[in-house]
Amino acid sequence: MADLQIAIEGAAADTAAEALVALEGVEGSYEVSGAVQKDGGLTAVATIVGIVGGVLTIAEQLHKWYTAWRERQQEQGKIDKVLIVTSKGRLLLEGATVEDIAKALEPLAK
Repeated sequence: MADLQIAIEGAAADTAAEALVALEGVEGSYEVSGAVQKDGGLTAVATIVGIVGGVLTIAEQLHKWYTAWRERQQEQGKIDKVLIVTSKGRLLLEGATVEDIAKALEPLAK
C-alpha cells in the first residue's frame, strides 16, 4: 500500500492527528504546519504508512475515527475539515460513507 495522507484543519488538528495515528493497527506519523490560520486553527497532515487489513478495514477505521471525533468535539477540540489526499484527488470526510472512503483508497492498494 502506498502512503496515505490525511489533512486535518481546525484548532484541534494536532490532537486529532495524534489520535488518528494512535489507532490500533495504524502505523504512521503526523506533522503540524507552522502557519496558524486567522481563526487560530492549525493544519496537520497525517501520513499513514501501514495498517493491518485491507482497504475496507482502513475505510472503516477512518470513518469510525472521524465520526467519534466529530461527536465529541466539545471535550476534544474542534476540527473543521478532514481530507484524504491521494494522487487521484481528494475526499472530504464530512458526509462520506465507508464505501466512499474505500473507493477513494482503492488506487492506493494497487
